[in-house]
Amino acid sequence: MVAGLSAGRPKYAAHAALHETAIATGRRLAQRFLELSDTDAEAYAGFAAALKMPRDTDAEQAARKTALQAAARVAAEVPLDTVEACLELVATAESLVGRSNVNASSDLNVAALLGEAAGRGAAENVLVNLPSVGDDAYAVVTTARVMRLLDDIEELADATHEGVRNGASREPLRT
Repeated sequence: MVAGLSAGRPKYAAHAALHETAIATGRRLAQRFLELSDTDAEAYAGFAAALKMPRDTDAEQAARKTALQAAARVAAEVPLDTVEACLELVATAESLVGRSNVNASSDLNVAALLGEAAGRGAAENVLVNLPSVGDDAYAVVTTARVMRLLDDIEELADATHEGVRNGASREPLRT
């Protein structure tokens, strides 16, 4: 929205390429978040189905355990993709600070806040599923990846908030 309110305005002409990119990114991410929501529901359904598998015999218990581990991996990977999309959202908001319509700058703060909150929520869903995957190496690597993504999101969100507060104009991004 902020990019849309800035595009085509002479005052922000130096940032026109950024605005067009941000508009396209916003549209793509909106669609991506909807897809991830559906995929997450499917992943949960897969895990719930694995929980209902019979477990009367050793063979059934083994098949159920394997199915649960596979479903837990999917249930961890989908929210991990969501955290990555949240990073892109917050990075896009930060890139617009000082390069877009100042009358809509508070919306950049809102985007950063929502992106950070969604990223943290998705990260919790990653972390809660990792013990059920049954692969300690995967859990360690994935936990580190999630924490790195959250750190990046937090850094960009903080920069967004600070940039909006100080209200300074910024040079165009170099491409």
